[in-house]
Amino acid sequence: MKFKDKTYDDVGVISLKGKLMGRPETDVLHDEIKAMLGAKIKKVVLDLEDVQWINSVGVGAIMRGYASVKNSGGVFALAGVTGKVSSILVITQLSNFFKTYVDAKEAVADLKS
Repeated sequence: MKFKDKTYDDVGVISLKGKLMGRPETDVLHDEIKAMLGAKIKKVVLDLEDVQWINSVGVGAIMRGYASVKNSGGVFALAGVTGKVSSILVITQLSNFFKTYVDAKEAVADLKS
């Protein structure tokens, strides 16, 4: 799993690449989210466009990120949810829980202050 983060004004985007399936990458993901919150970035988008697979540990990591952002008064969204990742979110009924966007560009445009 590879991570890349960018900030667009008050919106942080964390782009993931690979498989989100366990430690240590789930811990690194949470550290990335906490770093954004520490930098006063309260709108966080996880760009999952290049994630090929996710398991229950990965879903848990996304939920943990969501909780951290929400508890700090922020907005958490997913972008680029396709293929197998989309299937997992539909099966777990989380596809209706998260605010989702076609891609990170659309998310940033909508969430910018």
